[in-house]
Amino acid sequence: MTFRPLLGGLVASVWLACQAPSAPTTMTLDHLHPSLAQTVESMAYDTVDIAQARQSELNDVALWVADMLADSGQVDLTFICTHNSRRSHLAQVWAQVGAEVSGLQGVRTCSGGTEATACNPRTVAAMRRAGFQVAVLDTVHGANNPTYDVSMGKDVPGMACFSKTYTDEANPQQGFGAVMTCSSADRGCPLVHGAAARFATPYVDPKVSDGTDEEAATYDARCRQIGTEMLYLMGEVKRRIGSKGTKG
Repeated sequence: MTFRPLLGGLVASVWLACQAPSAPTTMTLDHLHPSLAQTVESMAYDTVDIAQARQSELNDVALWVADMLADSGQVDLTFICTHNSRRSHLAQVWAQVGAEVSGLQGVRTCSGGTEATACNPRTVAAMRRAGFQVAVLDTVHGANNPTYDVSMGKDVPGMACFSKTYTDEANPQQGFGAVMTCSSADRGCPLVHGAAARFATPYVDPKVSDGTDEEAATYDARCRQIGTEMLYLMGEVKRRIGSKGTKG
């Protein structure tokens, strides 16, 4: 793996070997907010430390995404957790970042739950510490469930984050890939209505540290873990598309 700084040193093109050192994936970071670009750059190196068993789970998702993009040029992924409050939102925004920096067009990421609560303020705080710019967009879903505009870069469309069920009209209704990000949703939702494929990539809930001295560190660690794995996933999608000779 090598790193090549571009002009100014604020942005970078990072070469990730993923599972095939002879077929690296290029990541372009110049359109991200500078602090987010630094986070992504550092996380890119962490992808080599993902355990083989976890890589296998992520590769299953990547293969399906690559096939969908090769067939139709677009794909929807909905990340699902019980309350759509923490892990599913982090997966949604990081997967979109992964697609963006890998140069994958036609990828849309969403999130939902089996019930609606709120995008937890601690989740929002972790996003901000990672370098996202986050602002309240509106409160049409209630004062306790605001819609946040999560921005990865000034010239990139923002991502709307609010808690909702996965069947909400804001999400795709048919043909999407369902990715379960918590074990309870995985167990409680064996059939995801409208999904063309279903995967499980569960994460430990950072809620376990709410109200403790470790709260921020726990959320930052989960944010980084999810971000690293979504970068790996989208890098693997790019590599698989490239191996087929298909433009990504």
